[in-house]
Amino acid sequence: MASDRKRQIIEAAAQSFAAFGYKATTMEQIAKLANVGKGTIYTFFKSKEELLDEIVSSLIAEIKVEAEQAMDSSLPFSENVHRALYRILEFRQRHQLTAKLLQEMRSIGTIAVQEVLTKFDRAMVEFIRQKIEAAVEKGEIRPCNAEITAFLMLKMYIALIVDWEKDHQPLTKEQIAELFALYFLQGLSK
Repeated sequence: MASDRKRQIIEAAAQSFAAFGYKATTMEQIAKLANVGKGTIYTFFKSKEELLDEIVSSLIAEIKVEAEQAMDSSLPFSENVHRALYRILEFRQRHQLTAKLLQEMRSIGTIAVQEVLTKFDRAMVEFIRQKIEAAVEKGEIRPCNAEITAFLMLKMYIALIVDWEKDHQPLTKEQIAELFALYFLQGLSK
């Protein structure tokens, strides 16, 4: 029963954050959507920030699963890292909540939103770092600082998919893979 209520609250909050943004969402709105009293929310979450953090933690777990599913153990690291990064960014763009949070961060700069998006990016860098370390161990790529490399890979993908499209025609998945290989992976490949 308590876990059902908690789930209702989380779903209502995610729905409200996606529709109105973090800053514009109130605990009253969440309570109304979840069909619970406002006090019930506080039995599970100390604050709206804690509720947002719970939702983003769940999204991180979900996106890691999607990235893993995009990878194929029979393919080389260069192909798998492209597939995983592309899936991560597709998820960010198509998921209503992450899209709304990214929009809010750009337009308002809400501190709580910045913090959870930083948490999200750190989790993605950690995921990629682990894949880089595994590729180094297998001898697929040269030894490197895996954390910095993961950070740069993620930022390059964001730049090619999000930033480039602001002033240019969107790149195809194939073009992004070619550019990624040209500018990044050929320097690491043996």
